[in-house]
Amino acid sequence: MATQAPTFTKPNRPLTWLITGCSSGLGLSLVRAAQSNGHTVIATSRQPSRTPELVSEITQNGGEWHALDVDSPTAASELLSKLESAGHKIDVLVNNAGNAILGAVEQFSDEELRGQMETVYFGPGRLIRAIMPGMRERRFGIVVNVSSGAGLEGRERMGAYAAAKAAMDGLCKVLAKEVAPFNVRLLTVWLGVFNTQFGTSCRTPANPLPADYGGSVDTQMLDAVQAGKHVADGDKEKAAKAICEVVVGEGVGAGRENEEFLLLGRDMISRIKLVRDRLDHTLDVFGDIAGNVYIDQKE
Repeated sequence: MATQAPTFTKPNRPLTWLITGCSSGLGLSLVRAAQSNGHTVIATSRQPSRTPELVSEITQNGGEWHALDVDSPTAASELLSKLESAGHKIDVLVNNAGNAILGAVEQFSDEELRGQMETVYFGPGRLIRAIMPGMRERRFGIVVNVSSGAGLEGRERMGAYAAAKAAMDGLCKVLAKEVAPFNVRLLTVWLGVFNTQFGTSCRTPANPLPADYGGSVDTQMLDAVQAGKHVADGDKEKAAKAICEVVVGEGVGAGRENEEFLLLGRDMISRIKLVRDRLDHTLDVFGDIAGNVYIDQKE
């Protein structure tokens, strides 16, 4: 028996947003988009002292900027306690902060894999767990996780990053079901390739890439991305505007307030279709086997 999809409601007032990873790229665009639509924004970055002009811009427009290292085991709870003591009630959490280490799977050390999971999975997870009690008690909240097509599709040299994103996607799918009865919504944003600094900020493993992998087309493409020679197709300003509108149910988000997933980027259309076609193919090939491994009932 299919369960009825939940219907989410939101208060008729400006919302208070907490956004991570705001020193550049999509995070900064999200802060500006939310502020331009009259919302209160609490921006965070690892080292605000490195971007004093941005901190000044956001605070002069009525926002706040706080230091937050998502890798820290205690930073999330400490920041939430600080904000709550100041009277802030967070309506929207955007988990945007992140980085990536790119290499063949056999290159990664345990330390590098754990580091990737810390930033992309454990860090956002700590923020969600810290913020969820308040959202649940107030019977309203929206958690936005900026994910990636890499976690859906699988892309060469993105094994560590894809695994961390897929882990967070899985967590949010479950959490969405658990908190829907409390009018708390999860929105996973599957992001394609955009004009951010993501590519040039990516790290490489300490272990060298085996020569066998060096000539692939995908390796050459990612080399160009990391060197800043690949021109991204996606506009981060348009993406930020779309995310804000889907969150609040206005503009392109009108009538779509109950959606759990948002794909952004022209490249994501073909990537979603690829994943769908793979699943359809697997069902066609193994569906009969899947349906015939049940326990025979004794008469």
